[in-house]
Amino acid sequence: MSDKWIETIKTFGTIAIELTVLFLAVAFLVALLQRRLGEERLQRWMGGGTFTAPLKGIVLGAVTPFCSCSTLPMLMGMLKVGVPFTGAAAFLIASPLLDPIVFGVVWILFGWKIMIGYSIVTFVVTIIISLIWGKMGMERFVRRVKVSAEGHDTSPWQGLRTEAGPAWHQAKSFFKPLIIPMVVGVSVGAFIYGVVPQSFLVSVAGPGNLLAVPIAALIGIPLYVRTESILPIGLALSSAGMGLGPVFALVIGGAGASIPEVTMLSAIFKPRLVATFVASVLLVAVAGGVIIPLFA
Repeated sequence: MSDKWIETIKTFGTIAIELTVLFLAVAFLVALLQRRLGEERLQRWMGGGTFTAPLKGIVLGAVTPFCSCSTLPMLMGMLKVGVPFTGAAAFLIASPLLDPIVFGVVWILFGWKIMIGYSIVTFVVTIIISLIWGKMGMERFVRRVKVSAEGHDTSPWQGLRTEAGPAWHQAKSFFKPLIIPMVVGVSVGAFIYGVVPQSFLVSVAGPGNLLAVPIAALIGIPLYVRTESILPIGLALSSAGMGLGPVFALVIGGAGASIPEVTMLSAIFKPRLVATFVASVLLVAVAGGVIIPLFA
């Protein structure tokens, strides 16, 4: 067996284990939070006017530094308690892209001007996209995900020891419909990540290609790599000859809409909303790839 296939298998195992642990851990904490605060209180906090809900979604995303796939249990919890759809949409897009760790890594690798440009572009475009989703009525394309009866228990908080059991059952009920999509998505993502060489990425998204930014954004989506990890890869690609714009388009595409996340989203969103999500992340990636270099 070649080294590439061995690396691909290792990547699959690592990503699958990481996603499973992260998802169950985050889903468990979200379930505990819902049971501690109550669904009505969470719904009121995430409510607000046209701009308030998306802003709250972005703020929540910024203080919960999850990878794209581990945002899903939080998203499912939001949809379950009926928070405004625009707030949930803003959280979904912002969480993997606007956390403080990413800001720090961008600053270290590319400088503070690029970090400011990255922050502004992703923040503004996320707000715009979430509002557009609301205007288009995309909420009607959200599937009803079944949750265990214990997940609907609205009795008063009875202490961590008592509440941990029902919260764990709810976490598992969130995870069950996502197992098959996760395995499929991780398999495809691991294959592409293990087989596609950096030299190919540079050749198709190098400075001589006028379509380098959108191509890099499209290439980024199949790659499941945490933003903090893909940024050093982006720096290596930049050193190898890829322009700064395509580098950030690839980073945003990979961090915001990896294949594992898209396949897992298919258990929550209907096909039209999944396609809209992918198109929206591509828009953020292309906008970033075009605008961020202007801050250099």
